[in-house]
Amino acid sequence: MVNQNLTATEIGFTHEDFAALLDKYDYHFSPGDIVPGTVFSIEPRGALIDIGAKTAAYIPIQEMSINRVDAPEEVLQSNETREFFILTDENEDGQLTLSIRRIEYMRAWERVRQLQAEDATVRSGVFATNRGGALVRIEGLRGFIPGSHISTRKPKEELVGEELPLKFLEVDEERNRLVLSHRRALVERKMNRLEVGEVVIGTVRGIKPYGAFIDIGGVSGLLHISEISHEHIDTPHSVFNVNDEVKVMIIDLDAERGRISLSTKQLEPEPGDMIKNRDLVYDKAEEMAAKYREQMLAKQQGITAAPVEAAPVEAVEAVETAPVETAPVEAVETVEAAPVEAVETLAEAEIPSATETEEQIPAAIEE
Repeated sequence: MVNQNLTATEIGFTHEDFAALLDKYDYHFSPGDIVPGTVFSIEPRGALIDIGAKTAAYIPIQEMSINRVDAPEEVLQSNETREFFILTDENEDGQLTLSIRRIEYMRAWERVRQLQAEDATVRSGVFATNRGGALVRIEGLRGFIPGSHISTRKPKEELVGEELPLKFLEVDEERNRLVLSHRRALVERKMNRLEVGEVVIGTVRGIKPYGAFIDIGGVSGLLHISEISHEHIDTPHSVFNVNDEVKVMIIDLDAERGRISLSTKQLEPEPGDMIKNRDLVYDKAEEMAAKYREQMLAKQQGITAAPVEAAPVEAVEAVETAPVETAPVEAVETVEAAPVEAVETLAEAEIPSATETEEQIPAAIEE
């Protein structure tokens, strides 16, 4: 039987030795560490957490969640064990300050980076607007939609409470910025229903020296000047007026850049018909589009297709070389070189920069 009356001297282990041993094996915590802790006391505006330090650590109510918390009991329960982020070093009383909010933000950034990499479309409700655009929340982070990326006829102020489909434009944790586009989400959704070679009816919404922007069911495509007719045209204004209803064929869909390229040139039964006899072009549009699709399919399969009736050889050659000489490349190159006022048409075919209102972009994390 152990003799319980042994003195400290006989044991050879004093209180000072025990304190020294605690110091030797004491944990060293640093800001930025994530540690397990157990809630042992809930206070009106915070909670005390045991993380193995000499003194209980403290988590204030504002650090308990990304979302608004009115009472600590909404997030924490007594004796609950979970992870905590060490926010600050020890104060004069040797107490560390903890955060759950920072862990949630770290995981939120990881999630939105993953969604961006997947090119996912997300939905979120607008909770506020400012001079530059609208504000939403994605995974708890505050996201910004620039005004030029909001595709609706409603005033911005009336969007509060409305849920919008969105694509990611910028996910930058280092700069604390999350920028999204409503317009790009709509363009992609519309483009998924369209096909190259398809004839669609649209309305002229804007005319520039390099072409006309055509609204086709809520998104815009570019009818480049080189794709209006086989005959030379000095300016699109000589052929179209704003609000004209037109039949056009889709010749290129660039989902990644949100651009739709259109043509009436490929629908001409005879070169120059868009200038001389537009009604004939529209009447024969589906027939000419079917022949265009046959030629494209034959080209893809490496088969020489029969020439299009009534269309001269040079017209066919123009079709076959379209990726180099016509709209898909020329239209894009011209739009990219277009002056600022061209971008201000706000056509979906020309998605503006996410940073055009940079000074108005709020932080994703609200400090």
